[in-house]
Amino acid sequence: MRRSGAARSSLVPRLSAVRAVVLDTDGVITDSARVHAAAWKRAFDACLRDHPPADRRQRGPFDAQADYLRYVDGRPRLDGATSFLVSRGVAVPAGTRADAPGTGTVGAVASLKEQFYVERLRGPGIAAYPGSVRLLRTLRSASIPLAAASASHHAREVLTRAGVLDLFDELVDGAEAADLGLPGKPDPALFLEAARRLKTPADRTAIVEDALAGVEAGRRGGFGLVIGVDRTAGPGTAEDLLRHGADMVVRDLAELLVPQPKG
Repeated sequence: MRRSGAARSSLVPRLSAVRAVVLDTDGVITDSARVHAAAWKRAFDACLRDHPPADRRQRGPFDAQADYLRYVDGRPRLDGATSFLVSRGVAVPAGTRADAPGTGTVGAVASLKEQFYVERLRGPGIAAYPGSVRLLRTLRSASIPLAAASASHHAREVLTRAGVLDLFDELVDGAEAADLGLPGKPDPALFLEAARRLKTPADRTAIVEDALAGVEAGRRGGFGLVIGVDRTAGPGTAEDLLRHGADMVVRDLAELLVPQPKG
């Protein structure tokens, strides 16, 4: 018990007051959002070349920061592909997620992105952020239940390869969400399922998210604390997270730990 109390005192007060924490994976725990964004850029830019919008002002390449955060980040793959292509007026058939990689349908573009992402994932691997690992270990020492919740079908593999899967009590990934018929963010269903598995009510659970759709899902779900993670620190990105539902914003999860006195 003394260890648990000491660990809780190492957390910022707003976080130490919750009973459980649910964290997104890409961009929150691991440096995988950057890899997702790069894969999406390759796929979307190929589609824009093959199917240029009628409006020349919409023909610019996919922005791996601004467009990724606005249209893709945190959403199921087909939802993200649809959101961006509609924003550019690209008129291709919807297709399905079973479509072969290409640019002829929304499903094909999503599959092309998946191909590029898996190529990178099977390579050097994707690391966990050191600050995130420090926070996870402190939360575990405080006996606070932890769940990872992600729209990605690769979340388990990414967390395993990063060496942090064993820090979580539960994982709800994109494959499980599809099997359960859970709608994608900004609907809170994914997070509510994770909280249910941790046996904690939403209003006593914290959500940690870097995506606009994710913090909005936390707000819609009535979670007790919604923490936005602003890795890009671009113009207005922190304000966007707050406007979509974050209660507080940090650039690194280590900021949720109280600095210990030296000596």
